[in-house]
This record gives sequence, C-alpha cells and structure tokens, in this order.
Amino acid sequence: MIAKAKGKYIRVSSTKMRRVIDLIRGKDVNSSSVILRHAEKGCAKNVKKVLDSAVSNAKQKGVTEEQLYISKIISDQGPSWKRYRAAAFGRASGILKRTSHLTIELDLIKK
Repeated sequence: MIAKAKGKYIRVSSTKMRRVIDLIRGKDVNSSSVILRHAEKGCAKNVKKVLDSAVSNAKQKGVTEEQLYISKIISDQGPSWKRYRAAAFGRASGILKRTSHLTIELDLIKK
C-alpha cells in the first residue's frame, strides 16, 4: 500500500455505494477517474473526492498517477440517522437515513 484515504459519514447507503465502487475496483487511477466522472449515480461524486484525496496522498510520497492502481476499496456501513414521518391514524413511522464509510488504498502497478 502506497497511499490511503478514508471518507466517513457519507450520506448514502453502503449498498448503493458498492454498486459504484465495483466499477473501479482493481483499475488504474486514470481510467477509474474517467469512469467516476461519467457514472450516473449520485455517490460517484463522493467516491471521486476520496479517490482524489488518496492520489494526493500518494503524490506527497513522490509517486505519479500513472504508476498507481486501486488495490483495495471498501464501503462499510456507518451509523444510521433515526427520523420519523407522520403515518395514518396519528401514528409515526420510523425512517433510517443510512451513512457509510469509504476506504481506498492505492498501490504501484507491477510490470
């Protein structure tokens, strides 16, 4: 592992985020950045932000973008926000607003 970045308490469920991160798992940084830019999912912007942070961390160590690929990307479930909505007959029904934690690790491409 060359560089690592974490995004915590991202306001999207981890199952929805996993659909996006499956598109870029194991790919190099340049192609995954293009994929995220053109993905039509709302959380693609959050994933790209964390990916750019990991690339920036790698650049601090003197590594260029062309040498990097995504070696590990994980979306874990974060805490859920509990909210209530009015229901019929004067009741209230519960709503869970889910959050997730995203971890991206970059490594050097082996030639």
